[in-house]
Amino acid sequence: MRSSLKKLWAILAIMALLFVVVGCQTADNNGAQQEGDESENPVENGEENGADDEEETELADTIVLATTTSTYDSGLLQEILPLFESEYGIEVDVISVGTGQAIEIGERGDCDIILVHARNLEDEFVAEGYGTERWDVMYNDFVFLGPVGDPGALKESADLTEALQKMVEHMNSKGISFLSRGDNSGTHNKELSLWALADIDIEGEEWYNSLGQGMGDTLIAANEMQGYTLTDRGTYLAMSDNLPNLEIVFEGDESLANPYGIIPVNPEKHPGVHHEEAMLLVEFFISDEIQEAIGEFGKDTFGQSLFFPNAK
Repeated sequence: MRSSLKKLWAILAIMALLFVVVGCQTADNNGAQQEGDESENPVENGEENGADDEEETELADTIVLATTTSTYDSGLLQEILPLFESEYGIEVDVISVGTGQAIEIGERGDCDIILVHARNLEDEFVAEGYGTERWDVMYNDFVFLGPVGDPGALKESADLTEALQKMVEHMNSKGISFLSRGDNSGTHNKELSLWALADIDIEGEEWYNSLGQGMGDTLIAANEMQGYTLTDRGTYLAMSDNLPNLEIVFEGDESLANPYGIIPVNPEKHPGVHHEEAMLLVEFFISDEIQEAIGEFGKDTFGQSLFFPNAK
């Protein structure tokens, strides 16, 4: 009897040992399989595809363009910006001020891009890091306006210096005023450089009237006072129907060239600006289609272009 019991316990011990060995092997195999599954399935392991995590950058609905009054008063922007808005679905809010003010707005980061016409100020804007790069867009020229009939005989002048000397003589003798924008605009900066070029000191002169106004208001004042002023040709042509007392009395001198440049505000200076959208506007302005449209603008109404494209 004892011998039978010993055999039974021996068999049970062997069976128990077998269960332990088999269980360990099964656990090892399951663990290896789980490890293999984890390495082959990065989604379950928290390693999702990076492309799924990255959301595509959405373009802003609106950008702000600070620009000189001449581009707005002439009607050019109203003609071509709707084409940009239609193509990209981005509205362009236009701030129309003098070039100096437009540049100050850009320096503060209160706009995304500027379109202006004072090359010395534009170059400073880029050099000081406020703008990324300047692109040529177009040009026209400045003209001097004066009383109808040209009583000062400026049209007979051989060059700018002679024309301005005649203007000053006529203003002094007849008590006529020169109406300056006086607003640090591109036109105002050009005007000051022309007086200096002709070696004429305007400081304290009674005939010199600095208004601190935009181009449109300055032209209206000059028309009412039948005085002299400097303007870009495009704005004059656009407003000529409302300026019956004025006409062009001097034009064509090479010193009267008036180029326009477009400059996106630097996102490194102002991280909140919409630089990608501003670059789309740059590409729009310098594209062949829009350059052609700029060259055609004004021909139907005035018989001549108000601006000439010169994007490179």
